Amino acid sequence: MQEKMTAQNLRELFANTRMPAMAAPMFLVSSPELVIASSRAGIVGTYAAPNARNIGALDEALSLISTGVSQSGAAPWALNMIVHSSYDRFDAELELVLRYQPKIVTTALGSPRRVLEHVHCYGGFVMADVATPAMARKAVDAGVDGLILVCAGAGGHTGTYHPFSFVDEVRQFWRGPIGLAGAISVGAHIRAAQQIGADFAVLGTRFIAAEESMVQPAYRDMLVESSMEDLVASKAVSGVLANWLRPTLDRAGLSATQLSEEKKIDFSGDISTAPKAWRDVWSAGHGVGAVTAIEPVSAIVDRLAQEYANSLASEREAIKRLSDQLESWQAGSASVGCGEGVTQ
Repeated sequence: MQEKMTAQNLRELFANTRMPAMAAPMFLVSSPELVIASSRAGIVGTYAAPNARNIGALDEALSLISTGVSQSGAAPWALNMIVHSSYDRFDAELELVLRYQPKIVTTALGSPRRVLEHVHCYGGFVMADVATPAMARKAVDAGVDGLILVCAGAGGHTGTYHPFSFVDEVRQFWRGPIGLAGAISVGAHIRAAQQIGADFAVLGTRFIAAEESMVQPAYRDMLVESSMEDLVASKAVSGVLANWLRPTLDRAGLSATQLSEEKKIDFSGDISTAPKAWRDVWSAGHGVGAVTAIEPVSAIVDRLAQEYANSLASEREAIKRLSDQLESWQAGSASVGCGEGVTQ
């Protein structure tokens, strides 16, 4: 019963936002300003804890977000935590979670079990990023409140499965909330995610070029100029499979042979300043072609909301046509049936 209530409450949280969407937590991209702007625009904004160079900076960032969202936010905010065993800031970050109490905590690269009890104690929700059905089962067994399915086409941390099949397989053992991530870049995609069984969509690449993001101007410009054919998937840069912008791989001198190699996952030390993945080599998802301008978050969300509304309108029109066709077919079928066997 408690599990059903939790699922219902989490679904209601997204139902009460402008549309069922969440701005993804992106390493060295998501700033406090982007999170606050997302909330003000009516969608859930998410901050990636490792974006702060140290615990003091994270404390400042979470204070800024908490205050900004409480004062003028229309939607709640979320915090993403790395729960991998090599991440040595976990305990200190967890203390800040208990202080600022984000409504949602999402976990990546490990079991959500490490945070569940702590977040539940203040009434928050925990959702886990998963890239395979096996990972989803482990998260469910740990007691997670929701799943975010990272599908093929995602950016800085991508999956390999098609969303249709991935959602369908997970729905065989999980009836709780599901978020869908990977190449979602227009409002119609958000509605499509719902149509195939997800509850909300998670958008990342669409917000990298936002004026409020942390990225340098050259990164924004490259996104505007790029298409999905400019991406290369590799584990060699960060240790996890991700899609990287080819010009930055070339600039870093990474050969095809090097990109085919696998690197050990290591999130120890200050990963926000280390000269490695995401800072010098830039990622993007398959939806990069939808990024055509550098805009504020408010403009991006306005467009997504209009596209989402257009999808709903088109859906209603399609349902009406199908209903009319069905009535016509049934009437015709009945007419043929009445005339059978009648001779002149």
